[in-house]
Amino acid sequence: MARSPLSDLEAKDASLRGGVSGRSVALNLLVSFRPEQWTKNVIVFAGLLFGRELFRFRSLAVTVAAFGIFCALSSVIYIINDVADREADRRHPLKSQRPIASGALGSGVALLAAGIVGTAALACAFVLRPAFGMVAAGYLLLLVMYSAWFKHVVIIDVLTIAVGFVLRAVAGAVAIAVPISHWLLVCTILLALFLALSKRRHELVLLAGRAVEHRPILGEYSPYLLDQMIGVVAASTLIAYVFYTISPETQQKFGTDSLGLTIPFPLYGIFRYLYLIHRKEGGGSPAAMLLTDRPLLLCVALWAAAVVVIIYTRSGV
Repeated sequence: MARSPLSDLEAKDASLRGGVSGRSVALNLLVSFRPEQWTKNVIVFAGLLFGRELFRFRSLAVTVAAFGIFCALSSVIYIINDVADREADRRHPLKSQRPIASGALGSGVALLAAGIVGTAALACAFVLRPAFGMVAAGYLLLLVMYSAWFKHVVIIDVLTIAVGFVLRAVAGAVAIAVPISHWLLVCTILLALFLALSKRRHELVLLAGRAVEHRPILGEYSPYLLDQMIGVVAASTLIAYVFYTISPETQQKFGTDSLGLTIPFPLYGIFRYLYLIHRKEGGGSPAAMLLTDRPLLLCVALWAAAVVVIIYTRSGV
């Protein structure tokens, strides 16, 4: 009789627990900061790219600093979330390996470190630019509220995650004082919502009957409902991106009508992601999928390269 994916994951969990408990406090703290998830903060560079500031050293340096600040703030949120969810995470085949859930890292030490890192990051944000500091503080407050309340409210939970991505994009633009298109903000929130819904579906399918024990809000969803939502959001994301690339406002801003040539990349990227969700049981970690799935990574890299070529050669920047 074939073993279920959940049984395989539980076996792997048991074999790795010893390694988690054997790490030093510093290493467990670093793991809890989840540096592998920092790729989510790349959206901070959207303002630099579409604001045509990519090859201006000062703007690039400021954006790199803004990226680092958001990496620190997102790590603080991960710590807070892990502490709040430590009991539920112990019943999850993968999350039970996390240092806080496994007991390898004490909650008090983790929260102390999070407080120090969060305070330092916010201080740096306000020094970088007061307006950027305000957006960064708003992001931190929103995600703390998510950990405390919003993640327990159906639909609001995934919308909050999506708004967090929008605040990252806004912060990147505010940091270097460039305007950001409303179309790009719409695309950002829709794409983030697509990823958040996909993650909920992965959790629901992976944990099956034990899903509610791990995350009570999953009881409000079903695979069919999530598939319907994902279908709507995926289509809306593509339509929004198409309208952005062909809009007169965009053509006037960049001095070219060629941005529409990049449309095949998000088409393939979203279809590839849906394939990984439905055929490869992916979707649990968008950041991990981006880094481990070569076709998806190549698609994103080619899209970015095409945008740079079109915007910065056709507009003469």
